[in-house]
Amino acid sequence: MTTLSWAGGMDRSRARRLLQDYGVYAALLLLFVVAVALNGSFIEMSNLRAQLLQVTPVLVVALGMSLVIGTEGIDLSVGAVIALAAAVLPLYLGYGFGASLVVALVVGAVSGALGGAMVAFVRVQPIVATLSLMIGLRGLANIINGSSGKPVTDSTVADLGTGNLAGIPVMTWIAVVCTVLTALVVRRTTFGRQLVAIGDNRQAARLAGLPVRRVLMTVYIVSGVLAALAGVMLVGYSAESDPSTVGLNYELNAITAVVVGGTPLTGGRVRVLGTVAGALLMQLISAVLQQHNIHQSYQQIIEAALICFAVYAAQERGTR
Repeated sequence: MTTLSWAGGMDRSRARRLLQDYGVYAALLLLFVVAVALNGSFIEMSNLRAQLLQVTPVLVVALGMSLVIGTEGIDLSVGAVIALAAAVLPLYLGYGFGASLVVALVVGAVSGALGGAMVAFVRVQPIVATLSLMIGLRGLANIINGSSGKPVTDSTVADLGTGNLAGIPVMTWIAVVCTVLTALVVRRTTFGRQLVAIGDNRQAARLAGLPVRRVLMTVYIVSGVLAALAGVMLVGYSAESDPSTVGLNYELNAITAVVVGGTPLTGGRVRVLGTVAGALLMQLISAVLQQHNIHQSYQQIIEAALICFAVYAAQERGTR
């Protein structure tokens, strides 16, 4: 009897571990099947392409956010960085798309460096440092663009936002490259191991001689660059630059994707593929609710409940 009870406990423990490690993938697959069952047109290429275009900027931002959260940090400034990059990009299109892209990415890197410096050197709490940046950068973007939307008609920008390569949106290819690079950095490089070690125990990492400040600076810079890249994508997708609306709530969407994907807010672990699955799952939930005319307020409630469940699961994982 004792043996059976022990075995049953082990089975439950294993089942819970499998659910925590692979639950997001199972939920994604299950919801996709449900979406197709409820609406056969959901699987049409035009709809799948539209879903990919909508989720790609969030995914790109979430990849950078996963690195920041892996160090036990958080970056609330990414939405404002998106707006700032979107405001800067059109100003330099006269010098060519390449030059304007570089300027936008540099703006993102500098914004990330500011947040990283406050966290790494001044030791401001990440939520405070990036919250102040979020407010300031959004204001700066509005000043640059005159608080109004401006059309962007550059053909290269449009191709980036809505064009296809081998039948797949260009933005999706970029997201795939970013995902692969992020996964390789986390899993195969010394920097990735240092990042995880710092998130797991920052004081121990310092005592072990790890370059804590340099790693923290780097992850916030990467987060800023990826947010700026997402801003360029959104300009291409919408063919306009409106800093008062572009990038709004992207920081929350990115955090949600990361947490739902299994990266704990307490740091010490980065699940890149989980972040991808989390972003796709959130997009799928939004698409299903919209197709059934569920009011946005109820969508937000459902998303909040999902975040709470994901955080609870992450805490359970951390206490095992």
